[in-house]
Amino acid sequence: MIEITRADELGEPYRRGVTDVLVRGFAEDFAYFSQDPQELSEAFEHMIVLERFHVALVDGEPAAVAVVTQGTQECFAPDRRELQRVLGTVHGFITDRIIRSQFMGADDGARDGLAEIGFVTTAPQYQGQGVATALMRDLLELPYDEFVLRDIKDTNVPALALYTKLGFIETLRRPIRFAKRAGFSSYVSMGLRRA
Repeated sequence: MIEITRADELGEPYRRGVTDVLVRGFAEDFAYFSQDPQELSEAFEHMIVLERFHVALVDGEPAAVAVVTQGTQECFAPDRRELQRVLGTVHGFITDRIIRSQFMGADDGARDGLAEIGFVTTAPQYQGQGVATALMRDLLELPYDEFVLRDIKDTNVPALALYTKLGFIETLRRPIRFAKRAGFSSYVSMGLRRA
């Protein structure tokens, strides 16, 4: 059985499990910070803003996560000292700078009524079981008039197919210089407006 809830409703005991799903799902994207998922979870655990994370639970265990923000809301609140404690002085400092510049800050189009959904991922052992679909359907019931998904790698075919199936349409395809070295060529953004 899949149950959907916000991470803050689950409380602090679930913080590490939510973080584990996030870092394993984005291991490739977070590889610069650390190749070790345990170390990465320890480094990132403190900074996730629980009220922004929505969680799909399977048998009580976090199986998928997604972030929902509106306007200037942030999903991360990094503490440089904590990142340095786990990753080392220099690497922790650089990681803090990258997180703040790449994963934080409102988009130019942010406004009330527009929800940005991000960091959608499913733990490897639950992939292909409809968990992300259930989570996304639940998010689309939130009281917003428009939803956006930004910067999806063009090679992430399963995610793009899911979002299309749910009614999202491509709004922007942004070529990324040197991205082919990372195995993709552009970021795709998608949107869904309520009728």
